[in-house]
Amino acid sequence: MTSTTTSAATRAGSDTIARILVAAEAQFADHGFDAASMSAIAERAGVSKANVFHHFSSKHALYQAVLRHAIREVTRQLQQMGSHSGAVAIDLAQFARGHLSSILEHDRFARLMLHEILSDMPPERLKIAQQVFGEAFSGLVTILRRGQEHGELRADMDPAMVAMLLVGADVFFFQANKVFRHFPEVSFADDPGRYSGMAVDILLRGILAPGADGATTRAGKSNAPSPAQHHKE
Repeated sequence: MTSTTTSAATRAGSDTIARILVAAEAQFADHGFDAASMSAIAERAGVSKANVFHHFSSKHALYQAVLRHAIREVTRQLQQMGSHSGAVAIDLAQFARGHLSSILEHDRFARLMLHEILSDMPPERLKIAQQVFGEAFSGLVTILRRGQEHGELRADMDPAMVAMLLVGADVFFFQANKVFRHFPEVSFADDPGRYSGMAVDILLRGILAPGADGATTRAGKSNAPSPAQHHKE
């Protein structure tokens, strides 16, 4: 087999896998994992059922591949950020925009995942979700830790907490936008990029005006006396 033939076969295989992943994402989103049919996925992708199993050993393996496909741009972003030493503030803004765009692009599948996570997700699928999303989360935490090591971010903050706030802000926008878009005070409902930018800006700079006295210390502990201190007084 010549290199040209091998290259053509590789491209054909990649195209087949891409069509299977798109078909599987739609099938899972429309019917859920249990009701999703491998035969229907094959038909939707325009391939044989045997071809699907040639590329994916099981329905769970296909499900895992669909998850990775849905967050592929976020994963690529994190890998790129992890390979350079650019400003963390810029990286976080890019991540927030990319993460929210990924959720909105795969909205039906994202709703299925959120529904499953909030319900009694079977252990095998829960393990898959934990692995796939956990890898991305760890990548984000690593970038935040790099910011701490370089003195760009506070050394006393928990990077996992900041990662949770970033991810949570995007998920909330996705879940609740249909409601808060009708609030007269909200001007960013139709501008996800602006929303992400503001969220990152607030995380990085806070909401206190320069020189203002806060109710909490930088470590997140209240300056107010504890009940025990009140009792002693």
